Amino acid sequence: MVLLRNFNPNLEQTTLTHSRNKEIFSAQAGIMPILDDRECYEKKKKARRLVLIWKMKLLFVVLGMCVVALPCVWGRMELDAGPRFNVIDYGAMGNGETDDSQAFLKAWKDACNASYGTPTLLIPKEKTFMLQPLLFSGPCNPAIVHIKLKGSITAPKKIKAWKLGKGTRKAWIRFRRINGLVIRGGGQIDGQGAPWWNSYFNTEINRPTALHFGECNNLFLSGLTHINSPKNHISLNRCNGSFISKLHFIAPDESPNTDGIDISYSSNILIKNSKMETGDDCIAINHGSSFISIIGVYCGPGHGISIGSLGKNGAHQTVEEIYVRNCTFNRTTNGARIKTWIGGQGYARKITFKDIVVVEATNAVIIDQQYNPYDSVEAVRVSDVSYHNVRGTSSSAHAIKLHCDKNIGCTNIVLKGINITTIAGKKTYASCKNVKGVCSFCNPHVPCLSHS
Repeated sequence: MVLLRNFNPNLEQTTLTHSRNKEIFSAQAGIMPILDDRECYEKKKKARRLVLIWKMKLLFVVLGMCVVALPCVWGRMELDAGPRFNVIDYGAMGNGETDDSQAFLKAWKDACNASYGTPTLLIPKEKTFMLQPLLFSGPCNPAIVHIKLKGSITAPKKIKAWKLGKGTRKAWIRFRRINGLVIRGGGQIDGQGAPWWNSYFNTEINRPTALHFGECNNLFLSGLTHINSPKNHISLNRCNGSFISKLHFIAPDESPNTDGIDISYSSNILIKNSKMETGDDCIAINHGSSFISIIGVYCGPGHGISIGSLGKNGAHQTVEEIYVRNCTFNRTTNGARIKTWIGGQGYARKITFKDIVVVEATNAVIIDQQYNPYDSVEAVRVSDVSYHNVRGTSSSAHAIKLHCDKNIGCTNIVLKGINITTIAGKKTYASCKNVKGVCSFCNPHVPCLSHS
């Protein structure tokens, strides 16, 4: 399929009228892929694929491809029409104390192996299920597997009570190689992170991620509350095509490394309409990520939305085609941030922050191409970065920092319509070095950029 990177879609569109062999993903408008149903492989008798389309207010999210032996039909997906697998029926107690792990695994096995329809693994409301570290593994028979989380799940309350086994040493709940996974329902996920935070400086203890998704394509997460992860709340690794909305993350601002969502080696990701109150990055976009759209995210407390860090220990790492729009940073230690290591290689490019509100934020706009102190002739290249319509208040007078490497520098950096004042309404200032670009209608004035 051909990628139309400069396509400017109509966000009010409600029908698919695009020509054959076109994949539309515009980071400029936060659109996920739209696949033409005529691309179905009608002549291949044994191929099975499913076309999924999620119709939202402003966009379609297409997940998967067509079932070949059947006519390709575009429409909404009925998640609750298939067989149900209630964890209570498999022996789960739901009292918050009994280990319900085996009941969940048995229910998952049956859902994953379902022979018809869209199976639902039901976690009922008004119950709390204590789970040890678990691995939910695919691939599954159905094109879609639905986990409906109405109640709550909780980790063991003490570190010594955790039973870490093969495949679960780095995550509490891990999903691996499951395509078409849908998790929704309004429930809560409690990582019981407090004892892990207290052991932060004990290097012998490896704190786990709460939820890890590895090689899970066409992933859908919506309507969940995540609290108190031992480390980051959600990791996406090698996932292509994810739609994430209406999530709420809660962790104290002093809790270490409790990122909301970490993304690596993944593409075609849309995160929207979510609230993130964490002790670290609300969203961190790491190596191997491209075509990521983040729309309507409230961040605070936390460390903002970060690209990187990239290039640690001389590594070659890349991030590109990132679009962040209509986000708020409230009392965060950073706002729109790009951070790379001296000595690294690769690039961070084609990145846009647009319609951003900062409220008493530190480092509202920051590019740090010198994330460590030692000198080197190498650095991750930062280019084609734009900040449009960034407004609000800074917790300090130093509102903008563009600090780039003396040997490599940052190129084509564009700031337009910037208005950041201090809390008291006093003047703010910007610092920059080794940056080439343009600034128009900027307050504060950015001295090393051309002005128009």
